[in-house]
Amino acid sequence: MGLAAVILAAGQGTRMKSRYSKVLHAVAGRAMLRYVLQAAVGAGAERVVVVAGYEAPAVAESVAGEAEVVIQKEQLGTAHALLQTENVLKSFGGDIMVLPGDTPLLCSGTLRDFYSAHVKEGAAATVLTACFSEPAGYGRVIRDAGGKVERIVEHRDATKEELLVHEVNTGVYCFRPGIFDILRKISPDNVQREYYLPDAVRLLREEGSPVAAWEAADPEEFFGINDRRQLAVAERIIRQRVVDALMDAGVTVVDPAVTYVDPGVTVGADTVIYPFTFLEGNTVIGSDARIGPWARIIDSRLGDYVVVQSAVVIGSAVADRAVLGPYTYIRPGTDVGPGAKVGGFVEVKKSVIGEGSKVPHLSYIGDTEIGSNVNVGAGTITCNYDGLQKWLTVIEDDAFIGSNTNLVAPVKIGKGAYIGAGSTITKDVPPYSLGIARGRQTNIPEWAKKKPESEGKE
Repeated sequence: MGLAAVILAAGQGTRMKSRYSKVLHAVAGRAMLRYVLQAAVGAGAERVVVVAGYEAPAVAESVAGEAEVVIQKEQLGTAHALLQTENVLKSFGGDIMVLPGDTPLLCSGTLRDFYSAHVKEGAAATVLTACFSEPAGYGRVIRDAGGKVERIVEHRDATKEELLVHEVNTGVYCFRPGIFDILRKISPDNVQREYYLPDAVRLLREEGSPVAAWEAADPEEFFGINDRRQLAVAERIIRQRVVDALMDAGVTVVDPAVTYVDPGVTVGADTVIYPFTFLEGNTVIGSDARIGPWARIIDSRLGDYVVVQSAVVIGSAVADRAVLGPYTYIRPGTDVGPGAKVGGFVEVKKSVIGEGSKVPHLSYIGDTEIGSNVNVGAGTITCNYDGLQKWLTVIEDDAFIGSNTNLVAPVKIGKGAYIGAGSTITKDVPPYSLGIARGRQTNIPEWAKKKPESEGKE
């Protein structure tokens, strides 16, 4: 029959004090909604439906191509939200798993086990529960004398005795087909005047349908986010999970507390990550690399034995044994070749630095193709922009660029050519030639002795 997942993501999250939908706030580099979506797919959901409301277009865009989206125009409660999916799921015929969109710590393995328990019990509804040491704010699971789930009571509606219960409703459910008929029977008879999904459990029980509960082993997974403090807690937990996985896979993380790695990052064995390193997006780092301290690498691919210190690398590729830093800025579209060096206070944008080439310090290289074994002296600038468009500079293999040189694109420096220090080159330099473009030096004998006495004095 299959499984569909419905993710409830319609609320604004007023305590976030934000103009954005709560479920779109990032946790460790990705929207919290995406964690729930991936957990649902990992649990075996064949279809995923997201119920959006506040900032619905942005929510829909975030899951485009991965989930269907229905709109809850008025946020009238969780049962009302699930009811909005009837038109898209009425012909599905399988079980429906309901998930809150603000629980990014959920693990797909837990959801798989939960669904298996639901199928095994043959229940009309199964509630995923957890025991919290501090359950304030969560709905309590009330069981009868035989241990069966009798009802779920929201925190605001609970009696003093019910508030003493530590088993809580995590907001995750599995329902058999036909749940929509039950949802239409729910009334907003509560403090909030909302249509509560937990009331479906009570109604099913009252009509004699089997209701089950499955307790999760780790309550941490169901930590919901309602404000910025809780957002920071979830961030810390996810990042710790990621760093732990890296260390288990053979990566040395010198200080996990100040190392920030997104879940999508891959790092090879025997790489060492030093403090205050940020590895973000879809970054891939090879083996035996040395990353940091003070490195930020975003959506980039780094090879084996790469060294990066105090550098920012965005959307670029760095080949084996290349060295970056300190204080290097590698902008998108850059390809640093094997064994190349890009050093201190160098900015590179949309360029190729060939194998074994060196740009050691204090240079800007933009829209440039540098061949192999090229040496670029300090203070070199490839002048790529004429005020209207960008132009290409080509520096062929084995060339030597003297310090404080301006290469005004479009221009080509031939193989093995030399450029004299202090030159501004506006024309191509043939292979193995020496290009010099600067005023001839003039020395005036005894000039200093002929200066007026008052010059240079206060």
